Amino acid sequence: MSDEVLEIMISSYMSTNQNNNYAFGWQGGEPTIMGLDFFKKAVQLQRKYGPPGATVSNGLQTNGTLITDEMAKFLGEYKFLLGVSLDGPEYLHDYYRKTIGLTPTHSLVMRGIEHLKRHNVDFNILTLVNNKTVKKAKEIYQYHKSHGFFFHQYIPCVEFDANNKPLPWSITGEEWGAFLCDIFDEWIKEDVKKISIRLFDSIVEYLVYHQYNVCYMNNDCCQYFVVEYDGGVYPCDFFVRDDLLIGNVKTGTWDDFLKSPVYKRFGRQKIQWNQLCNSCPYINMCHGDCQKFRIGGPSSPDLLSVLCSGWKKFYTHIQPQFELLAEEVKEMYKVDLPLAKISTKKIGRNELCPCGSGKKYKNCCLIRN
Repeated sequence: MSDEVLEIMISSYMSTNQNNNYAFGWQGGEPTIMGLDFFKKAVQLQRKYGPPGATVSNGLQTNGTLITDEMAKFLGEYKFLLGVSLDGPEYLHDYYRKTIGLTPTHSLVMRGIEHLKRHNVDFNILTLVNNKTVKKAKEIYQYHKSHGFFFHQYIPCVEFDANNKPLPWSITGEEWGAFLCDIFDEWIKEDVKKISIRLFDSIVEYLVYHQYNVCYMNNDCCQYFVVEYDGGVYPCDFFVRDDLLIGNVKTGTWDDFLKSPVYKRFGRQKIQWNQLCNSCPYINMCHGDCQKFRIGGPSSPDLLSVLCSGWKKFYTHIQPQFELLAEEVKEMYKVDLPLAKISTKKIGRNELCPCGSGKKYKNCCLIRN
């Protein structure tokens, strides 16, 4: 991104009315390739154009390999929140995450994390759940825990080829569900108040406060904007495509982007889900799931998410315990709202289990719960 685009983006955004709270998320590719001077310039511009009393938050998603002690000191000083990609133990992480010269990166990531710790930089661990890691949920969870990493995000790897067929490193819905169940089973033993898992936090947020704080759960995809290096504005980082170009920060305004028919149409497609979603007891937890996982989306938003069976398996598995946990949180914080429900309907003992096993509920997840 050029200095010109950077300044226009920051100055124009910070002239909008955001109740004096402005949020920037820096990702790529690998954003640290831009170097420390780029982020120093970004902060200078935020300070220059921010209205009096404004609060500015910066998030940075990185593979961690280029984080130096000097960069970590800067990130700590300006309270950047980082997401650092780490796929568990060395042998799992290094299977796919290699340099352009095909050398392993695990040790480089751990070095970067040590710099962050030294300067008290807040960070989450981002774990990509691919075909090599999906069977290793418990091992990965315990590895992160043993290294003192207490903020986790688990991200499903689902990528398609030109014919909308999953690529070899992708996972299936069933694998995703089993992975999440295994993570939950480890977490619930003794880590509920020790380890933050973004998905689990989001579920409690919904149950207690009736709010969605991750975009895939919501019923509309008008959540944020992506600004590319040339100033082009798009509705989602998964859909930076010519047909979804909303405008350009060099020629348009943020009000124009919010009112854009392209943006609004993309947002509405979230609820144009598959007809099977209408009878799903967990529709309020995903509203058809992310458009990225609806094969061919967003041009075909009515296709079923490839992760659908996994989400059903997971929500059936965790429902009773999460609703009890939410009750505790509600009482602890004196929240005067009725508790929301994970399932939109009560499941009879003799009904087919929502997890998709084909068994009756009483012979499947009811027993496990």
